[in-house]
Amino acid sequence: MRIAILDDDQNLLDLTVATLTDAGHVCHPFSSGKAMLHQLHRESFDLLILDWQVPDLSGTEILHWVREKLSTTLPVLFMTSRSGEDDIVAGLAAGADDYMIKPIRRAELIARVNALLRRAYPNQSANEVITFGHYEFDVRASRAKLQGNGIELTQKEFDLALILFQNLGRPLSRAYILEAVWSRDIEIPSRTMDTHISRVRSKLDLRPENGYRLAPVYSYGYRLEQISKE
Repeated sequence: MRIAILDDDQNLLDLTVATLTDAGHVCHPFSSGKAMLHQLHRESFDLLILDWQVPDLSGTEILHWVREKLSTTLPVLFMTSRSGEDDIVAGLAAGADDYMIKPIRRAELIARVNALLRRAYPNQSANEVITFGHYEFDVRASRAKLQGNGIELTQKEFDLALILFQNLGRPLSRAYILEAVWSRDIEIPSRTMDTHISRVRSKLDLRPENGYRLAPVYSYGYRLEQISKE
């Protein structure tokens, strides 16, 4: 999963990144609230970890913006040294999904993050076969079916289709798709992603007549939407 982390304590930031990277997640660290907010305008993340007290823009200010402008369901974990009951209540009331008090314990951090992700993304499971209506994805075999009929997909097309269905209705930034499908260490031409999107749309018959729309999100990325058929 793609996780954005805000903390102005560089040592703690490095520890958090190392812990969650070892657990298999892709981490994007920020020591400035304004820098994180800038990226939230441009990219999508699966979870946010916010330090309450950051000099330039606090975690609570970012959280208020996220809940008002971005998403009411994006999981958010607060990490702070403020341990009073009133502080915890205030953090949760502001829209946080969970709350950790510093110093951070590695095992607890991993457990809390994974619990939030499981709850927020129930379709992101380890099941070998995942179904979305008439679509079926065999994860182990990298095979897809529509109404029981096999769909010929390359590995990248399968990975792209699966990530779109697992995030149905959610805008995904180009950077998010790049990391999920091609890995963040590989640079691909912009046209390559667009071509794969076009092929997935065609091969899976993702058209409004069939109840789906796979559309670009201007200057951001793509979104697969399930729509009502007239």
